[in-house]
Amino acid sequence: MIKRPDTNAKRIKRHKRVRGKISGTPERPRLSVYRSDSHIYAQLIDDVNQTTLCSASSVEKDFDGAGGNIEAAGKVGKTVAERALARGIENVVFDRGGYVYHGRVKALAEGAREGGLRF
Repeated sequence: MIKRPDTNAKRIKRHKRVRGKISGTPERPRLSVYRSDSHIYAQLIDDVNQTTLCSASSVEKDFDGAGGNIEAAGKVGKTVAERALARGIENVVFDRGGYVYHGRVKALAEGAREGGLRF
């Protein structure tokens, strides 16, 4: 019998390894990305105080269009950048969540950069 590799378990392992090296502070929070099959989520996290400073996702009511494509990821990136700038946050640490920096994750990062975040 052929056993399929558990890709989510491998992603979690990569994510834990990366999280051991990066951390968010109040001055430079962590931009965390979660990608599901049909939606994408991003949030700015202050790991020192264990709080979420702002977030954006393709599930929100005012979000138009499909949530599982590259265009939606770019919109979510721009939205989280606008909300971060409104709170006075310009510099962040990018946490790709164990995903490959490609496709929707890359589009979200580029959208956040276009919106004014620096990382």
